[in-house]
Amino acid sequence: MDLRKELNKAGGFKNLELLAKQVVEGFIAGMHKSPFHGFSAEFAEHKIYNQGESTKHIDWKLYAKTDRLYTKRYDEETNLRCHLIVDSSASMHYPESAGSTIDNLNKISFSALAAASLMNILKKQRDAVGLSLYSDGYDFYAPEKGSERHHQMLLGKLSEAAINKKETKTTETYKYLHQIAEKIHRRSLIFVFTDMFQTSEEDEKIFEALRHLKHNKHEVVVFHVFDKEKELTFNFDNRPKRFVDVETGETIDLYPDTIKENYETSVKTYFKNLKLRCGQYRIKYVEADINKGFDSILTTYMIERQKFA
Repeated sequence: MDLRKELNKAGGFKNLELLAKQVVEGFIAGMHKSPFHGFSAEFAEHKIYNQGESTKHIDWKLYAKTDRLYTKRYDEETNLRCHLIVDSSASMHYPESAGSTIDNLNKISFSALAAASLMNILKKQRDAVGLSLYSDGYDFYAPEKGSERHHQMLLGKLSEAAINKKETKTTETYKYLHQIAEKIHRRSLIFVFTDMFQTSEEDEKIFEALRHLKHNKHEVVVFHVFDKEKELTFNFDNRPKRFVDVETGETIDLYPDTIKENYETSVKTYFKNLKLRCGQYRIKYVEADINKGFDSILTTYMIERQKFA
């Protein structure tokens, strides 16, 4: 699927629901190449059969096609509560030339569309979904619900977050994660979309907050959203450039090649440490390069959801 063409046809992020539907349909169409082969056409109405369950609702026709056991699901079933947490701070609007222009995606528009795509699947699964948005404040919170009205409200909030750029201010991610953790009481699957930009002094604080989210047996997944080409490999033309910290407004003038090697080494080390710390606390860490599409997001969801089946 050419996402840029679809974005243009859909009118950018003004029709986030249609974009999310197209992302999910493209993902399902490609599932025959993945470990979920045979699950794609019917997954929204089935769950994997677990040994010891009643065989009354096994779909034998699906078994004949897939050689796997699935049980049918019914309208009254809600097996999962999911809470989506999206960082909408100033740094998430990088690259500034991307996003609402729909020619490409910046970090916040990528996160909003990824979250909307997860919501599309959760809706098909008849599961409850909640949403939190934060920047320099705790901007929005909605508890987990499954109604159509609720779904449309969340889509509207995600669309607003993608389009409306925040002012240049610092973000205390750990502070808002603690507040969100206090609100989620029933066991849930929690997805966090953030670029993990914080000072070294805040590293320990953010992991304390992520551990707080692990309370009440929640499953927590951190989608580390970044532009790999620019923010990791520092791939810029070697001409004099002014780099601006999008949250503090501080600037530095330099030739990119003079720091490229040291920069890339430092950032790779930082990313590696993030992954190790998440593993230490049994938090799933997933790199989410905004230039690589949404398959890693949706595949992670499919894997994590089995823990709640």
